Amino acid sequence: MTKKKKQRKSEKNMPEEIIRKVSDASGADSSSAELADRIKSAAEGLFYPSETDAEILSFIGTKAEMTSKAEILKQTGAASDSAVEEKDFAGFFARLTEIQDWYEAEEKETVQKFVRLRAVLEDNIRELKVFRIGKIRLDVYVVGLDAENTFLGIKTKAVET
Repeated sequence: MTKKKKQRKSEKNMPEEIIRKVSDASGADSSSAELADRIKSAAEGLFYPSETDAEILSFIGTKAEMTSKAEILKQTGAASDSAVEEKDFAGFFARLTEIQDWYEAEEKETVQKFVRLRAVLEDNIRELKVFRIGKIRLDVYVVGLDAENTFLGIKTKAVET
């Protein structure tokens, strides 16, 4: 069995926090593509609740100097005159990661998945910001820069009337 296979096999029984620390220490997350895969995995099965529930997907752009409104428009190919609203990262996740008294087991599990997604983003991306592009039918991006200055994070859609 190869060293990588042994590591993956042994990781199956390890808590996620330990896996993250081992991966970070080994430099396994140094490439943007690998980080995008981790984000994709953490977001799998999650939907952003709005008037329509939209799947949360990983987003990977190109190299960037900073996280800004101009950069999100450039990275997504949106028109330069598009309406863009910038929101706080913590605020975006606040309602998604709070367990309500009336939640059943499935809803509590979804909250824990959002907590894990938030941790992957916070631990690996700096200058995290939320951008909402458009009106009524919004493209929502939670993005920042990784260690290689690649613009990446997650994307979803929202409908708000």
